[in-house]
Amino acid sequence: MDAQESYLGRHPAVTSLRNWHGDLVAIRRRLHRNPELGFEEHFTGDLVASELERYGVDEIHRGIGRTGIVAVVRGHGDSSGRRIGLRADMDALPMHEENEFEHRSQRPGLMHACGHDGHTTMLLGAARHLAATRAFDGVAHLIFQPGEEGFGGAKAMIDDGLFERFPCDAVFAMHNWPALPPGTIAVRPGPMMAAADRVTITVEGKGGHGAHAYLAIDPVVVAAHIITAAQSIVSRNVSPIDSAVVSLCSIEAGNPAAMSVIPREAKIVGTVRTFRPDTQNLVEENLRRLCSSIAAGFGARAQLEYERIYPATINSRDEAIFAQRVAEDLVGADHLVRDLEPSMGAEDFAFMLQQRPGAYFRIGQGSRGGDGGFLHSASYDFNDSILPLGAALFVRLVEAAMPIRD
Repeated sequence: MDAQESYLGRHPAVTSLRNWHGDLVAIRRRLHRNPELGFEEHFTGDLVASELERYGVDEIHRGIGRTGIVAVVRGHGDSSGRRIGLRADMDALPMHEENEFEHRSQRPGLMHACGHDGHTTMLLGAARHLAATRAFDGVAHLIFQPGEEGFGGAKAMIDDGLFERFPCDAVFAMHNWPALPPGTIAVRPGPMMAAADRVTITVEGKGGHGAHAYLAIDPVVVAAHIITAAQSIVSRNVSPIDSAVVSLCSIEAGNPAAMSVIPREAKIVGTVRTFRPDTQNLVEENLRRLCSSIAAGFGARAQLEYERIYPATINSRDEAIFAQRVAEDLVGADHLVRDLEPSMGAEDFAFMLQQRPGAYFRIGQGSRGGDGGFLHSASYDFNDSILPLGAALFVRLVEAAMPIRD
């Protein structure tokens, strides 16, 4: 065991879970070999339910939010009346995996490139430990969520009565983070992830011959002006102490085989990222006005479709500070990051935090170098060495939130 592995096993909760490390690795790699997209997690759901039954949890509920699962574990008592939720996401991405190791994806075009296989496994490890020890007073609700990658699976579970059927005084989730070393945990009050909005701009002009452009209204030119002008929204409308990103990432117009045909229509697709609803509203309002006025200036029309996909992931203050105390007890002050910079990426756990107080963690897993270490890379892989630590973090959140009183 190297120094880092030894450190990860220092706390008693981690030490206990290390006894099952081999089992956890086997589960995680089975999941990695069999990735599934959002709301298609049937193999994953069967595996999760089978393991939960083997561990002896009190209840297993399937089909919540289509393919979601909730396991119920009761503590030694329930005098506190408290309920704590722990959430892990289960779905994969529509990507081809470039790894060559034995547990690489066996499903062409699908890959666990974000580590949800690891998140699911860590929550299964916590379920096994909690069911075996029950060293808490209250009830733990373990939420295995489908469809995080753009499908809004958290919202689907909520709409299906998640918190009415399984009340939670607080809810917690974590995500692996290659930019942090293994053995490190990061959590802070306030923003952790940005809101993610989808922007679709349709420009309608007048088609024509490229040699007689004066007889047409070129939507490609209009689209180019919109793309350029949109970059001024943040720099000239958003406060410099606030944060926002406007990225117009795709333009579709015409036919590359028809070099002299001016198309009638151009379509632009992109994303807006913000943390504050007021900033989100400001960006949408300015983008809508900009598109309309620029198109009108050329005699064209532009229609903006602005879809609010995921809200910002905002940790509630009390729960984040509580989570910091739990993490510090687990890994030590030197391995706790209290001021991690928020990410402009998005996370649908935000829907749960809109309904209940809670906190979202980063758990360091390190990088393999190049693009192989970061999320959504075709050569990404979850770091199995952190499985006991992540499971122990879930366990300690439950035990510390619902302690047994003498």
